[in-house]
Amino acid sequence: MAQLREAIARYHKLLETPRYRDVQWAEALRDQIRARCGGPESERPLAPVLRPHFISKRQFATLSRTTAQLAAILDQIEAVALRSPSLLNRIRLLPVEKMLAAMPSGYSRFGVSARLDAALENGSLRLQGMEACNPAGLAYSDLLSNLFLDLPIVREFKKGRFKLSKLGGAKHLARAVLEAWRDFGGRSKPKIAIVEFRQQFESCSAEGHLLSELFSAAGLAAQIVAPDELEYSRGRLHAGEFEIDVVFRRLLVRELLVHFDLSHPLLLAYREGAVCVVNNFRSELTQRRAFFELVTDEAITSKLPSADRKLIREFVPWTRVVAQTKTKRGDRVIDLPEFILHSRDRLALLPNEDCDEQRVFVGREMDDRAWDRALRVALRTPYVVQEHFPLAHEPFPVLEYGDMRMRDAEVNVRPFVVNGRLQGAAAALQSPPGGSTAIPLTAPILVLERK
Repeated sequence: MAQLREAIARYHKLLETPRYRDVQWAEALRDQIRARCGGPESERPLAPVLRPHFISKRQFATLSRTTAQLAAILDQIEAVALRSPSLLNRIRLLPVEKMLAAMPSGYSRFGVSARLDAALENGSLRLQGMEACNPAGLAYSDLLSNLFLDLPIVREFKKGRFKLSKLGGAKHLARAVLEAWRDFGGRSKPKIAIVEFRQQFESCSAEGHLLSELFSAAGLAAQIVAPDELEYSRGRLHAGEFEIDVVFRRLLVRELLVHFDLSHPLLLAYREGAVCVVNNFRSELTQRRAFFELVTDEAITSKLPSADRKLIREFVPWTRVVAQTKTKRGDRVIDLPEFILHSRDRLALLPNEDCDEQRVFVGREMDDRAWDRALRVALRTPYVVQEHFPLAHEPFPVLEYGDMRMRDAEVNVRPFVVNGRLQGAAAALQSPPGGSTAIPLTAPILVLERK
């Protein structure tokens, strides 16, 4: 869009002036981020992005409307899946995940917070994935937005013809947790345990540190707790002397069960309804990419309103679990492996769940022989095939080794949904195929409009 290109050009022109060619301001920003994040040194950004990612007011309206409608649709599909063992089998959940998902959480929403991954270009948005169990990044993106809005270069940029504003804020997360607690039956202010695994010799993660600050600012007692510190006795979950009303969960069931069994205090307390867990264990359903097979299966969505079905067709990529089977694509019945093999340029093969040992295969980045090998891998291991849409590219200034450098980056937009509404977003930047660096970077997203 012309307005966004004009804004980027103006910002980059400011970077060329003597005041900002001297990178002391950028080093000060880096130091502020590192100081505010807390957590392990390894999690603190070493190469901060020096420009926000701008979106127009029209794009913001599309993002807000679409994410709210999608969140409602996903809740409905989750409810349908929970009533059907055969649908749960299609998602490939572990038996213990099915058991926990079937248990009442004590409050009405399927999930309090979630992070969507999307491609946003002009007025078009395409969903690419979802993180509903541990949607990290909201507190960090909120911090980045506030720091950028206070930068001298951003204040100077706003003196021209543009206005900038942030999207929602992390404070809505604290309110949403309180709402879940009251829905659970809580009356007094809850004591919150942010439960996460710790790296050896480290006290907490950077995100955990920011969340603790967030809850404390809302007047709520909060502690970061490792799973092995939890105890359950006489109907109360606690860590030492700290009695816990709400668990803010920053781990997956399968991660917990690598180290513990079903007698772990968190699972016992949840099964007995003794603690409010946010997000609850029903959110594990959307943690599998196979969940989007259900969302894009018209046999399942046929009873949804026509507006919801239209939105799914426009914004949710067609997804199927890779198997030797026939399935429907639109009005046509296809042999799935054959279709995958001959539609390389339009598809990607992704692990059903994020795993460092399993690759993502993007068809347009491979030749026919490599794609054939990737398909054979996907047929042996739980993988999904998904429509693939290329990400938008933009140049971003980055502070690297004491110097400011321009990096071409693919932009993945990550909206944060809290209680069904957009309350923040960040841009995840990565080098395109063949780029000079694979280091993922984060830029705040700010809404741009003319004065």
